[in-house]
Amino acid sequence: MRITPWEVEGVIDYSRLIQEFGMKPFSELIGKLPETSPLIRRGVIFGHRDYERIVGAINNKKPWAVMSGFMPSGMPHFGHKMTMDEIVWHQKIGGNAFVAIADMEAHVVRGFSWDEVKKVGLEYIKSIIALGLNENAIIYFQSASSSIRDLAFELSAEVNWSELKAIYGFISETTLAKMYVTSIQAADILQPQLKEYGGPKPVVIPVGADQDPHIRLTRDLAARVNIFALESIDSGIRIRSRKDTDYLRKISDVLNFDKKIYDEHIDAFGDKTEIENEIRRFELELGGYAFLPPSSTYHRFITGLTGGKMSSSKPESFISLLDKPEEAEKKVMKAITGGRGSAEEQRKLGGEPDKCSVFELYVIHLVEDDKELEEIRNECTSGKILCGHCKKRAASLVSEFLREHQEKMKEAEARLDAYNIVIR
Repeated sequence: MRITPWEVEGVIDYSRLIQEFGMKPFSELIGKLPETSPLIRRGVIFGHRDYERIVGAINNKKPWAVMSGFMPSGMPHFGHKMTMDEIVWHQKIGGNAFVAIADMEAHVVRGFSWDEVKKVGLEYIKSIIALGLNENAIIYFQSASSSIRDLAFELSAEVNWSELKAIYGFISETTLAKMYVTSIQAADILQPQLKEYGGPKPVVIPVGADQDPHIRLTRDLAARVNIFALESIDSGIRIRSRKDTDYLRKISDVLNFDKKIYDEHIDAFGDKTEIENEIRRFELELGGYAFLPPSSTYHRFITGLTGGKMSSSKPESFISLLDKPEEAEKKVMKAITGGRGSAEEQRKLGGEPDKCSVFELYVIHLVEDDKELEEIRNECTSGKILCGHCKKRAASLVSEFLREHQEKMKEAEARLDAYNIVIR
């Protein structure tokens, strides 16, 4: 398998992804959350980085945020809807929501004009509002946000060509603009922790595994731009300065914990969370960022109706949120399923729902009730239902959803002024 932010190929082995990318399985956290979304319960969200911070903030009623973005290189489809649903769910359970329209990336990487990305970007905004995003969200186009550009400039000073080459596979022909966009994306991820948005806090980024290089780079950059480097030790925190040792003297004067002071670091002893919070508060007073490393969740790639990954570059592979309902029905009826070679064989052996793009629509988008979903699975595996009938049922649900969603998009367009949208 080959997975990069711009390309996904091969059969995806999610257990292998967790191991090779250094993620953790999300299943270990389900019992620690006060509630779960269908995407979590059904294993669609399969991995995470540092989501324990989010769980802690939720359970302790501390401020936290959710942030993700969309590149307007094609109209929003059901693959994008999955991420939108994750943002909306996190907002509903208490997170401050940030939504980026990655117009700079679409302009640089895909070659779209500024007028095109603005027009398409607004469709993404109307779609996520139609799915339930409320007015407290921060929504912005990258090119229109001065805070994003300023932060990206600061972050770009902490990364060099060799590192970008290793992470993204950039070559000598790669443009400077495409390389700089990586700093813009890191700024998107860290923006919710700026002072103007309440300062450092846990932030979760819901993404597909192909976006993990951005997460890994940003977690590194979050540490590099901070004044103080923190390392967990037995019974405490080791503190180093990334600037000069004078900062260590300053913090030793105000740190109210048992401590040992050395030339190059300070060891503070006590509750690690309290020590970390105290250090971050002091860094803010010194004019630093005090960023927390961002957390992330990883969802499975939604299968295209024709097989492989659903992709904006393959219209036949996806259902757009702007498709005419009758056209979407036709796409579903042509979709690849997990059926057997003949009706007789399927009645005897049953279908294979886990290999079926239509059943995946039920799992991710069309069926809220877990019992109803299990009934559909049992009908398939027992051979009680054939693919033609199952497709008709799914096509009808898709058509119904699109009619309602597109009506809600019209309503969203009429009340965009109620939202905090930074637009080019």
